This record gives sequence, C-alpha cells and structure tokens, in this order.
Amino acid sequence: MTRDAASIGQRAPVIEMTGVGVGSQQDLEARVLEDVNWSVAEGDYWVVAGMDGSGKTDLILMTGGLMPPRSGSYRLFGHDMPIYEEELLPERLRLGLVFDGGQLFHHLTVAENIALPLHYHRNLTRQQGADRVHAMLELTELSPLAESMPGALGRNWQQRVGLARALVLEPEVLLLDNPLSGLDLRHAGWWLDFLDQLSAGNNNWCNGRRVTLIATAEDLRPWRNQAGQFAILQKQRFLAVGQREKLAGHSESLVRELLAETIPGN
Repeated sequence: MTRDAASIGQRAPVIEMTGVGVGSQQDLEARVLEDVNWSVAEGDYWVVAGMDGSGKTDLILMTGGLMPPRSGSYRLFGHDMPIYEEELLPERLRLGLVFDGGQLFHHLTVAENIALPLHYHRNLTRQQGADRVHAMLELTELSPLAESMPGALGRNWQQRVGLARALVLEPEVLLLDNPLSGLDLRHAGWWLDFLDQLSAGNNNWCNGRRVTLIATAEDLRPWRNQAGQFAILQKQRFLAVGQREKLAGHSESLVRELLAETIPGN
C-alpha cells in the first residue's frame, strides 16, 4: 500500500482485470469466460463459486499466471500478467497457488514437496531450508507425515500438503482451487479456520500480515460466514455478488441454488 493510499484509508488493488477473456486449460483458443471485470484489494477474502464446468479452475490458473488472458488487461501488483521476465520473478512469487487435489510430486516425501519451492526459487539447500519446512509442517499439523509419500495419503492430507507448499514462500496473495472438495467435515472445518486466521493475520507465519485470499467453490454454504466478498460464474460471465450480507435472499437464482435455498426443477 502506498503512503497516499494509506493516508485516506484505501487498500491498494493487488489484482485488476478489465475486459478479460479466460481460455480453457484444455483448449487455449476456446473461451470459458468473457469480459471479466474484477478488482481485488489487499487483504480481501473472495470466494468465486459456480457449477462444474463453469470455468473456476481456468480462472484460477489464469489469475496465477499459468496461462495468459485471451483478451483484456490483467495486472498483478501493477504488472501486466502473465509475468515471464526473470527480473520480475519476485513479483510473481508474491502470489501462491493451491491446486485442486494438491498436485503433489509422488516421488518426493511430504517434507520434500513442501521444500521444493525453497530449492527452486530461493536456491536453498535442504539443510538451509530445514527450519522453514519444519515450521510449516508444524503450522499445518503435518509433522507426523513429514517422511510419508503422497501416494500413501488420502485426499484430506494431500490437499493440506499442497497448501503448505504454496505457503512456504510466504505469499501475499493465495489462490485456492476448490480447496474443500472431497474433504471430510473435520478437515473442511480445519481449512475454514486456518484460512480465517490467514485472512485476519492471526498467525506467526506471515509476521501478522493479512493474506489476500481467493478460493473457488461449488457450494457456498461452508463459506457464507467466512469470506468477505463473493462472485459467481455463470454462462461465461463473472458476476460479483458483493459482501456476505448480500448473499441471503439474492435475486440471482444460482446464488440461492449454491446456498441450497432452492432445488433445481422445483
């Protein structure tokens, strides 16, 4: 945040999209979303919901810089995305991404998966990164599984290892693709509480700094009292619903459906 923005109580935008078209990860020439206009401020906590096939993963991957926008303008921390320039890599690493299912390397242990970004992006040896990995294992309650192989773990734990790997570089913005999918109630509750602490800055990992969060979901019910802002994807469009207070009784039928307030066909 700049000094001028802070002086008038504004939060700097970290993500700015204007007229963005989003391609498909299977076919970059296709368009899954059109004319996305979206501004995410520092410290925001967004949940973007939609039915299966609505483009949630494609939006997250494009936001994470893994594929370019098909049209329009997307700026991250004031830089045009995607960022490929070597000198701008530190800016790109201010953003972390948690893939649906974790997307772990199955030939590496849990600890080695978490340490990978430290080796790849910080050029730290295993010994140099050991303290940071140990702290992350403790923070995410993965210490007993440090030497386990991902293939021996269920989805509950694989997803959490993916979270730990994304957080180890202390990103300012964290993208989470469908993080509650396939989790049992106990683990889903852990995630909601953990993300709430990250959003509030109530943890020791980021030195008390609030982490900007964007998560996708197919069900709004677990999130309705957690996130601050909501959007839905429908018919290739991004619709910002607004703050959580606007969810109840919203006129958009998909919002009510994702809150299980209406039953399709009834």
